[in-house]
Amino acid sequence: ENCLQPPAIHVIWGSCHHFVEYSSSPQGVFNGVRLVVETPEETLFSYRGANVTLPCHYHYEPALLSPRPVRIKWWKLSENGAPEQDVLVAIGLRHRSFGDYRGRVCLRQDREREVSLQIGDLRPEDYGRYRCEVIDGLEDESGLVELELRGVVFPYQHPQGRYLLNFREAQRACEEQDAVVASFEQLFRAWEEGLDWCNAGWLQDASVQYPVTLARQPCGGLGLAPGVRSYGPRHRRLHRYDVFCFSAALKGQVYYLDHPEKLTLAEAKEACQEDGARIAKVGQLFAAWKFRGLDRCDAGWLADGSARYPVVHPRPNCGPLEPGVRSFGFPDPRSRRYGVYCYRPR
Repeated sequence: ENCLQPPAIHVIWGSCHHFVEYSSSPQGVFNGVRLVVETPEETLFSYRGANVTLPCHYHYEPALLSPRPVRIKWWKLSENGAPEQDVLVAIGLRHRSFGDYRGRVCLRQDREREVSLQIGDLRPEDYGRYRCEVIDGLEDESGLVELELRGVVFPYQHPQGRYLLNFREAQRACEEQDAVVASFEQLFRAWEEGLDWCNAGWLQDASVQYPVTLARQPCGGLGLAPGVRSYGPRHRRLHRYDVFCFSAALKGQVYYLDHPEKLTLAEAKEACQEDGARIAKVGQLFAAWKFRGLDRCDAGWLADGSARYPVVHPRPNCGPLEPGVRSFGFPDPRSRRYGVYCYRPR
């Protein structure tokens, strides 16, 4: 398997000198020697498509005079009750990666007893908590590294109306919009940044919640303080709600296609293809609005059949006074009232 080259590594993390120490036994000592694994306390932040290093080092107390063979294991912790996901195992110079990480990960060992994990071409689903485990004979110690991707949370509903998605359908709906189901932490951060939405939606842990910044009667009543309201865990198959999706920052370009006339949905898709692009997805439009400052008052078709437009700087005749992505819902696809937003990968 190909290993990432050090010059291409994109590392975004805090101070190197803060470490967490974990012990698998009360004393953490064997044969008079203590194995210590060090990982950063701070959350690492990166972007879709970037390369990142998850730092992990180990040492012995007291220091050993000669090296000892160890086995290294990295895995990703579960976020929603699913099994933990193996990422990489290594013994000496041999290593093996698993699943979607195959060919994208390897160990970075620039200095003695460094066993950092390199991940290339980051994907939205790569965010989460990773465990670095060092195994020395019968003893093992481990540390956690948390990776977060810069992105944007947006509410999404079925084209036929609200509260029509079970959990699996919600996952598929986000995937179709170039996104993943948001975690509670991502929704909470979006609420802190001003996200206010009354419709309840699925989150990654199969709970159903919604963020309220301005208390009002339809959103739980006037007596409740602002916050993230929770319905708690719901039945994944039987219960139906909307969903909160998370889309990471884009590598490509979203743009409004200047066209001499308005288009039907089918014509809009064809127009983007003729321009060397494809019709944009909802997650791509939100990411372009959030991270590229896409600001346009013209409503345009998107791939799911909705019509929307992004506003960074509110102004007269351009919708509400707050920045956001405005929606016209899901119009008749034969209507010629809208332009189109296209997406061109880089």
